[in-house]
Amino acid sequence: MEYSSDSELSDSDRELQEAFAEGKLKPGLNTVQEVPKKRVNNVEGLKQKLVEISLDLPWLEKLDSVNEQAPLAPELAAQLLMHEEKRENQFKNNKKLVQLKPHEDPVLNDFKREMLFQRQAQAAVLEAIPKLKALGLPTKRPDDYFAEMAKTDEHMQKIREHLMKKQQQQQRSERVKQLRQQKKEGKMMQIQTKLQREQEKKEMLDQVKKYRKGASKDLDFLDSKKSKSISRKSLEKRKMKNKKFGFGGKKKGLKRNTNDSAADISEYRRPKPTKKTKDAKGKGKSNNRPGKNRRSKIRNKK
Repeated sequence: MEYSSDSELSDSDRELQEAFAEGKLKPGLNTVQEVPKKRVNNVEGLKQKLVEISLDLPWLEKLDSVNEQAPLAPELAAQLLMHEEKRENQFKNNKKLVQLKPHEDPVLNDFKREMLFQRQAQAAVLEAIPKLKALGLPTKRPDDYFAEMAKTDEHMQKIREHLMKKQQQQQRSERVKQLRQQKKEGKMMQIQTKLQREQEKKEMLDQVKKYRKGASKDLDFLDSKKSKSISRKSLEKRKMKNKKFGFGGKKKGLKRNTNDSAADISEYRRPKPTKKTKDAKGKGKSNNRPGKNRRSKIRNKK
């Protein structure tokens, strides 16, 4: 196939043609294998470059510290012992970990490695702090230290709003928990009160049975139960009803006479005389109306 111009050829086709012209391609092959370049480990050159880039600066500029690890603290030793016991128990119950030993366990080794880092940092601090104090440099931030915030006020306002919203949500959730707890406590109090009343009722029935059988002649338990169960408000209400309606019992026929009440005249009082009209002289005069016959005679005389 012929092409009108070289511009119609793609870059990949050009590379293949150039490789074929140089003899890098052979019949049946479509890839070119490149021989890896050999790298030279120039130790002297590396040392020379290290000397060139290294700076002879005082210790205050570098703050480097090469030391041994700090002594093992008691709390770290206790944590390490707890981890070892925990992993030994896991080894016994896991078939895959039976072949490993506790000191070869990678999880436990990670803990040991982190513990070594911590001890190394502690030793570096113990060595560096005295040096800094000897140079007269402060190691703690003063109380009146002031550093300007790198964040803007708008960003800090958003953070405050987010914190306030989070705090309100926590308060709301705490309030809901308190209400649920109060509801549970209220139900428990109701159940407890109900059980207590049932227990008091049972005890009273037992006392009544004993009284009926003659085993007990004391009725004080009735007053004690009433005094415990009746509140002050109920007592006031009962007093008002007693004052208004009496103390209960039979009401019908209370004013009916009996033989004794009919014979009793101790409370009898003589009736007072009727009113009399006064005449011209001021004396009393009866105001009785004459009878019918007498009134008729008086009319006939007239």
